[in-house]
Amino acid sequence: MGFGSTAKKLQKVTEMADKLYERFERLREQVNDLTETVEDTHGRVADLEAELAEQRALVEALAEKEGVDVEAVVSDAGTESEAAAEAGVGDAGSERVDGND
Repeated sequence: MGFGSTAKKLQKVTEMADKLYERFERLREQVNDLTETVEDTHGRVADLEAELAEQRALVEALAEKEGVDVEAVVSDAGTESEAAAEAGVGDAGSERVDGND
C-alpha cells in the first residue's frame, strides 16, 4: 500500500468534512434565524393579545352601559358558528349581526 493512495483517501475525507462543516454552519444560521423569527412572532402575539383584552374590556363596558347581555351574545355567536360549521357553510363570523331581528 503506497502513501499516494492513503493521501488521496485522506484528501477525500478532508473534503467531505469541509462540505459537512459548511452545511452544518448553514443549518446553524437557519436555526438562529428561525429562533429570532419565533421570538419576534411571540412578542407580536403577546402585544396583540394585550390589545385584544383591552378592546374586549371596552366593548363589554359599552355593552353593559347599553344593557346588552355580553354572555348571551357570545353564547349565541358560538352556537351559530357551530351550526354553520356543521352545515358546511363558509366563515360564519363574516355574517352581519345587528339587533334588529
